[in-house]
Order: sequence, then structure tokens, then C-alpha cells
Amino acid sequence: MQHGPAVRRRKLGAELRALRTSAGLTSGEAARLVGWHQSKVSRIETGTSGVKPADVRLLLDTYGVSDPQLRQLLLVLAGSGDGGGRHHWWQAYRGVLPPTYRDFISLESQASAMRTLETTVVPGLLQTPEYARAVTAAALEGTSEERLDALVEVRLARQDVLRAVPPLELSAVLDEAVLRREVGGPGVMARQRQRLIEAARLPHVRLQVLPFSAGAHIGVTGPFVIFSFSRTSDLDVVVLDHLTSSLYLERKEDLRAYTEAFNALSIHALSPEDSLDFIAGTAAGV
Repeated sequence: MQHGPAVRRRKLGAELRALRTSAGLTSGEAARLVGWHQSKVSRIETGTSGVKPADVRLLLDTYGVSDPQLRQLLLVLAGSGDGGGRHHWWQAYRGVLPPTYRDFISLESQASAMRTLETTVVPGLLQTPEYARAVTAAALEGTSEERLDALVEVRLARQDVLRAVPPLELSAVLDEAVLRREVGGPGVMARQRQRLIEAARLPHVRLQVLPFSAGAHIGVTGPFVIFSFSRTSDLDVVVLDHLTSSLYLERKEDLRAYTEAFNALSIHALSPEDSLDFIAGTAAGV
């Protein structure tokens, strides 16, 4: 388990190492070609030090990597702001966002797909402004109105990934408790349920409800997010949220376990069509 910035450096380094190997170069040969000391290449590949986007470009050119999507993904992981139009807008909120949250947003903006299990609240990408404010205020009791405003702005700005070209592919399984828990009052919940129904009708959003009648399930251990990337599964990562931090799981066995868990939850959950009816039923008080 790694914290966000570390896991991103390690994933970038591992991909660069694989590309160097595919190019038939040793780390020493690669270093000589770009005019560096071998230790710099080693530190980059092991993720023990950061790397500038310009250095990544130089390595990719040296390794003969021409795939524009792969180049773009690796450059964004290195901190470049040219990620397909999804610029690092969140840097303007550095004063109010903890580093782990900034890194989560960064991964979210780069991913091609996101699978999430939510057991307590509506996923941030599907929250209405009122709901987002109520959830944030409850989670950060006593925070100033100014900081609360900024955090809600960030939550809403994150939703642009669903309107991007191409959009993020979102698959979400919601425990019934998410729909039953009254956040912000009846009016807020009514509008939030309507928002879920509208979002579920988007072609790139798959929304399923896991009803109480499903009984105990593998998701009782808590919510999680799986980020996937279109060009390489080696960059996929699982994110677990805690009260004061987030943990990032990158091992293949962890990814396999959480992928299997999500697939099992999807099987036990209502179908997307039945889930829409279920959400509408909760709105009607059923």
C-alpha cells in the first residue's frame, strides 16, 4: 500500500523501465544516450525520485515511443498539464486540498474508467451542489464557510470528467443505505435521487443498487475505487479512503482481488434498469 504521490512515481518508473527494456537498452546505455548519470535513470525507474515532464519526453524519444496516447498518459503522470484538455485545475486549490486528495483528483482526471463501490454516500462525481455541501459540512464539522465553498467547488469541478471527450467510463454500485440516508433534508435528497436517475441514463455511466435484501456481501468491508487506464493495465490502482488519508494499492494481487469483488457485487446488485426503478421508488417513499 502506498500513498498517492509515491504510487504514481512507482508506476511511471515501472512503465519507463519496461519501455527501456523493450528498446533493448540497459540503464547505463540509456543514461549515456540522454547525457545523464546512470543513477538518475535508476532513481526514476524505482520511483525514489520525481521526474520532470521534459525528462520523460527525452526518455520516450530515446526509446522510440511514438504512441501519442501512451506518451500523453506518462507525461501527465509526470506532472504535465497537457492531459487531453484536463489541465491541473485543482492546483488553484492547493491551500485547501490535502496532498492525497489532489493526487486522487489527478488520477481521476487521467483514468479512462472508474469502478466504485459506495456504502454510505453518493459518489462525488454524481453529487448535486446541495448534497455535496451537506456531506462536506458533516465530514468537516466546524470548517469555515470559505473553505467549505472551495471544497464544494472542487467536488463539482471534478464532474467535468463525465463531460470530457472522451468521457470517463463510470461504473458505480451503491448500497441501498446511500439512498436511504437523508443528507441535507428531504428536498436535497429528492433532487439528488433525480440527479442519479439522469446520470444513469448516460451511455458512459452504469449505475447499480445493492438492496438490503442482498444480505451480507463482500462490500461490507468498506467502499473502494478502481481506476483503469486505456493504454496499460500496469497503471491501474485501487484507492481506499480513510478518515485522515487515502491508501493506494498497486500490486497485481490487490487489483485482482478488488476487481473480482466488484464483479461479484455487480452480479448481486440490481440490473441498471431495475436500479432506476428502485431509485424512483425510494423517491416515492417506497
